[in-house]
Amino acid sequence: MRWNRRKQAPEPTEPTEAAPAAERVSEHRTAFIMLGLAGAVVASFGLAAIREIFVWSFFALVLVICVYPLRPLLERHGVKRGVATVAVILSVVILLAVFAFAFFFSFAQFLALLPQYADEFQSWASDFGTWLASLGLGQQQISEITAWFDPGKVLDVIGSVVGSATGFVVSGVILLTMLMLIAMDSSPVRTLVRELYPRKPLLATASVAYTFGVRRYMVVTTFLGIAQGVINWIALLLLGVPGAALWGVLAFLCSFIPNVGYFIAIIPPIVFGALVGGWPLVIAVIVVYGVINAVVQSLVQPRVVGNAVALSQSITFFSVLFWAVVLGPMGAILAIPLTLLVRMLLVDSNPNMTWTRAAMGDFDEAKKVMVAEDAAAKAERKSRRHPEASDGAAADGAGTSPSGTDRGKGG
Repeated sequence: MRWNRRKQAPEPTEPTEAAPAAERVSEHRTAFIMLGLAGAVVASFGLAAIREIFVWSFFALVLVICVYPLRPLLERHGVKRGVATVAVILSVVILLAVFAFAFFFSFAQFLALLPQYADEFQSWASDFGTWLASLGLGQQQISEITAWFDPGKVLDVIGSVVGSATGFVVSGVILLTMLMLIAMDSSPVRTLVRELYPRKPLLATASVAYTFGVRRYMVVTTFLGIAQGVINWIALLLLGVPGAALWGVLAFLCSFIPNVGYFIAIIPPIVFGALVGGWPLVIAVIVVYGVINAVVQSLVQPRVVGNAVALSQSITFFSVLFWAVVLGPMGAILAIPLTLLVRMLLVDSNPNMTWTRAAMGDFDEAKKVMVAEDAAAKAERKSRRHPEASDGAAADGAGTSPSGTDRGKGG
């Protein structure tokens, strides 16, 4: 007799908690990942090549999103769409003018303040060079390092970051033109979203959620930045730091750069505080800025913004660095809206990618599970420390059964 040695395929079994169902994985997943990364690299280089156009166009879009609720508000009160469009454009221009005034005021005040302390900077450079020489550094290396104490060198670096007057004119023309065009094109947006929803509900919902998140983040950051700048200005004025109003405006502007802006805003007050007051004033400035930043950005802002952003701290910090490299200084300011746009296009509008929201910072469900686990662990530790209390609680629970309750009432 010939035995059939063929192995029979195992019968399929129902997935259980102990043995979850196997996840289907594409044979070409690695290739898809590599193609996605290559596409991201190409897109990043492309954005970097046109950043002078893209960054101001996107900034115009963000400003229009921030003031867009003014349009439906006016239309509900019977204002014509053309008049509502003009009102939106004027609101954005006024908002932009305030930002431009704050920036140019800060720059002009800094240009006037820096030469007043040129002698102090030179004294610092001499003392620092003497200390480096005591460590054994050569004169050439010392000269290269102490050259950064020259106010002219600082102005050259700031000028290279800010750009030329021609660049300002070109950027202003692009920004104002895109503001008017986007404001005019925003008239039928609500109708387009309503028509899109039956066919692409997830995309329509993600688009509305994106505008809500960007608006809430920018508006809250603006008001908190104003409060932070005013408090810093008053504190520095009381401490006697030169240019207190200037550093308050700088703190307001840097509040739009998450995580990194605080360290940029604190450097000038520390430097000028050290020039006039030494280490005691430096420590006082660090304490004041640390307390204000901790209260505003760590306690107030997360509670007010809520889940509108839903990005983890690590992703937020990385996005600031990434967009700053790709798009320059404006990329750091627009890092959160840009990252939210990428998430909306790749994650929120794709039903197959919604599971990645938790990995990106949407921790609502995870926090609920963590609270329940912490409560269970706390109850377990308490029962181990006081076993008699847990036994008594169990006995009380048994005594308050329906029959026991009836007996207690009858007695």
